[in-house]
Amino acid sequence: MPKQENGQREDPVILNDLSESFEEEVRAFLSDEEKLHLFDDLTKVNPVTTRTVLKCLQARYRVNLFYTNAGCSLVALNPFQPFSCLYSPELMREYHVALCPQDLKPHIFAVAEQTYRNVQKQMDPVNQSIIVSGESGAGKTWTSRCLMKFYASVAASVISPEGNETVERIEKRVLDSNPVMEAFGNACTLRNNNSSRFGKYIQLQLDRFHHLTGASIQTFLLEKTRVAYQAPNERNFHIFYQITKGATAEERLEWNLPEGAEYHWLPNAERNLDEDCFEVTRGAMFHLGIGHATQSNIFKVLSALLHLGNVQFSNPVDESQPCELEDKTKESVKTTADLLQIPVEELLESLRIRKITAGKQQQMFKKPCSRAECETRRDCLAKVIYARLFEWLVLVINENIYTDPSVWSSFIGLLDVYGFEAFPENNLEQLCINYANEKLQQHFVAHYLKAQQEEYAAEGLQWSFINYQDNQNCLDLIEGNPLSIFSLLNEECRLNRPSNSDLFQTRIEKALSSNQCLSRDKFSKKPNFIISHYAGKVCYQLAAMVEKNKDAVPPELVHVLQNSKDPLLQKLFPVTEKNQNNTKTQNRPAVVTVVSKFKSSLEHLMEILSRTTPHYIRCIKPNADCMAMTFRTEEVLSQLQACGIVEAITISAAGFPVRIPFQSFTERYELLRKSWGSSKKRVWGKSSSHPAEKKGETAVMDDDKAPRAAVLEILQEAVRGQTPAQETGNGAEIPSVYCGKTKVFMASSVLELLEGRRAEVLNEKAFCIQCCWRRFKEKKTAKEKRSATLIQAAVRSWLAKSRFQRIRRAAGAIQRHWRRWKAKAAALAAAELDEGEGKEFPAPGASLASPPCSLDTRWPLQAVVQSWPLGLALAAAPVRATGPRRALELLSCLRGLREGSREHLGCGITSIRALPQGSVKFHCRRSPLHFANVSPHTGAFSITGFNQILLDRKELLPT
Repeated sequence: MPKQENGQREDPVILNDLSESFEEEVRAFLSDEEKLHLFDDLTKVNPVTTRTVLKCLQARYRVNLFYTNAGCSLVALNPFQPFSCLYSPELMREYHVALCPQDLKPHIFAVAEQTYRNVQKQMDPVNQSIIVSGESGAGKTWTSRCLMKFYASVAASVISPEGNETVERIEKRVLDSNPVMEAFGNACTLRNNNSSRFGKYIQLQLDRFHHLTGASIQTFLLEKTRVAYQAPNERNFHIFYQITKGATAEERLEWNLPEGAEYHWLPNAERNLDEDCFEVTRGAMFHLGIGHATQSNIFKVLSALLHLGNVQFSNPVDESQPCELEDKTKESVKTTADLLQIPVEELLESLRIRKITAGKQQQMFKKPCSRAECETRRDCLAKVIYARLFEWLVLVINENIYTDPSVWSSFIGLLDVYGFEAFPENNLEQLCINYANEKLQQHFVAHYLKAQQEEYAAEGLQWSFINYQDNQNCLDLIEGNPLSIFSLLNEECRLNRPSNSDLFQTRIEKALSSNQCLSRDKFSKKPNFIISHYAGKVCYQLAAMVEKNKDAVPPELVHVLQNSKDPLLQKLFPVTEKNQNNTKTQNRPAVVTVVSKFKSSLEHLMEILSRTTPHYIRCIKPNADCMAMTFRTEEVLSQLQACGIVEAITISAAGFPVRIPFQSFTERYELLRKSWGSSKKRVWGKSSSHPAEKKGETAVMDDDKAPRAAVLEILQEAVRGQTPAQETGNGAEIPSVYCGKTKVFMASSVLELLEGRRAEVLNEKAFCIQCCWRRFKEKKTAKEKRSATLIQAAVRSWLAKSRFQRIRRAAGAIQRHWRRWKAKAAALAAAELDEGEGKEFPAPGASLASPPCSLDTRWPLQAVVQSWPLGLALAAAPVRATGPRRALELLSCLRGLREGSREHLGCGITSIRALPQGSVKFHCRRSPLHFANVSPHTGAFSITGFNQILLDRKELLPT
């Protein structure tokens, strides 16, 4: 493409940037318009020119493809209409689980997933930043909102239900911070219905498991002047319209907001926007820990500001008297004082009377203010209340979403700042906004366009420098030392004198005339100066710029706010400030101007960005009227030229997007070298050829180049079997890998190859570890089983042996007792038989000589009746009676048996049995002994009931 000097703008005419050598290639490329929308990466466009890039974006916009890769950045075109399918949770999940998100269609979710995976890889720098830039209305706020939803959904913890609930609460609070910040910090402007009137850097904090643990919000330069002044066809902050449209009847009565009332600081209230939803803001505030009582207090203060805007002053008849109030505004003053809980007299005095301290004795004088001064004080009161309220809200939000630094280890930052602005009338606010955009553009230029090319040259790459638009001259004009617009503004504020715009314009032109980016509109009667920004020229009016930079708040206003009974105002204006003002009247503190504070906070932000890996999303506004699906070539072209998209595409197509120092490369991919070098030594020789050595360089193996040799050895295996060169946008073949002096440069495809091979090796090692672990576990389990079996066998053996011994001892005892009892029974039987010899028994049927037994008849002593069974004893009882008398005689016999008395039985021989165990119970069961009631010889003996087991003497006696 044609060359241009750094800092100079290209001609806006498209064809002027084409040389004759490119015209044929451009026509050939643009001839097939049906395939232009297929170029999802503009580095593949051949040739890379402003016209070809513009045509590809226009073709993709027509087919609803709004995201396109452009080298190191992503181009996002605003469709100005909702596409729910583009930001659904299912699509978030698809990009999150994809093996390679870059293979999917270009999307902001692909950028978000890449940053998240970079954090997981822990490659320095670990912390990531996404810089969302573009003009006002290009879609930066929506993009940041979708990115936060993506991170809140994919960075959730699923370790435990309790932990999951905690993370869900954090995600909810982080997401709820968006509607609150937008309600209090966004407004409808000429170029955007939801324009951010402040800058914010959201830091999403991740723990070592890469789970979202908290967040923090850093804000920059709230446009507080919008509270008291709104340009034509613009609106105030969204929150004022929300409370007037969404409040209930009871709340309107409490906040004194009658329906249908008109307010000077609430223009264009008849317009209905999606951002006017009051319930969403209230619900988000409640989830952030702001209760209903505090919310009501906040909205009461905001209502007071609306009534304060209706206060109008008129010139007094006598200049020595304070300004009079218009009749229709007296009620507004009373309402304002009641809502702020301030006495009406003190409020009017702070607005209309200025206190002056003079002399060594610090005497106090009161001087009435002019009408203009009264109105300025009224506006200042509203601005300082709203600014303090916004700062307090940010502090409360951070307290509810921030976590201790010991909990989180890395972060992903989202930067959403106001876009470049150029209105018919521009003042200090637009100067600071455009200065912030200049700093971000310089960060892109310094980090990518400039530093990358200088690094190529320092590392020894044969590189043809590509010219780009450098905005360093513009930054020197705005913030440079010792002389710049900011320094002159601050110097003017330090002078204790009224500011003169004409004199200040003369000072600027005299001090900074050498800078080519400065000029002025000679046809304008108002003092002004023009700055040539990277996005175009902007004319700034000097009227009231010095006063805005001072941002002075009269002490009377602070004093009256400190005396308020309202609990919220007491938090916003603590009494300690009152004491400080009283003690420092003699020594005036150093003036801290608006540009000084803004420059300091912006430098702190740039320092944070410099320590992170940046990712750029360039939001493009297809048309200035915010019309859906309308693509205006001239407006898109100016934005592409301003942000340097074409230069970035050219450098990305011709360069190496990945640059890693040798040490970091070796530390990360050393495992590849060790895993492949164990089986066979692979050493680079002089004859070895590598894709990086195609231009005549050879790898010299010496001690000084040992790290480089290690890198080459790793790359040799990584690119084995791969194509050493890749096709680039300009059709030339360049090496996909280049080893410089201290770094290795490579294409994204080689990095993906290395990461894939590293993942394979890690999987192999993990599988090997798993195998060893499983083998160890199996061996340990088998050993435990064998040990358990031995223990069980020993226990069973011991138990069986013990049981056998117990049974054996029991059997021996039983045998001994049995033998003893058998011998005793045999002896007793022999003795009884011996005693019965020689006695004559009566013949069967003969009557007994003795009379029948009476009731007190006793058992014979010779018979051991107690050892008999009960049935046998009863059968052999000496009872002759029958009927009931027989039962009585049996009981008498048993009683005598218990007493142990023995008497001779005059007839028959009784049987011998073992002694019964325990007491003898009377029962009617049949005796278990066979033939217990049967007499064996009924004819020979008169006594019945003898047991048939009576044997002969020879059989009973042991032989």
